[in-house]
Amino acid sequence: MNSSDLFNLLHNAVEAQNFGKKISQKEMALTLGLSMRTYQDWKLGNAKPQASVAVMQLLNMLDDEDIIRVVRKINRLGSSS
Repeated sequence: MNSSDLFNLLHNAVEAQNFGKKISQKEMALTLGLSMRTYQDWKLGNAKPQASVAVMQLLNMLDDEDIIRVVRKINRLGSSS
């Protein structure tokens, strides 16, 4: 899976989580603290953030339960700051 596929999959999953409400690239970029151009380049595959590639490789080494556990821990750490 390439990084643009990953960003499109995640973008669609966030939309589905919001009952199918479409989320613009601009809205998603603002939510992530990015410029719209940066987010758009990631979604189109024009730029590939190296961190996302490394994160995906690490997640790929884990089984489903461990991925869920890690994501939940990240969510807890993010909500406490």
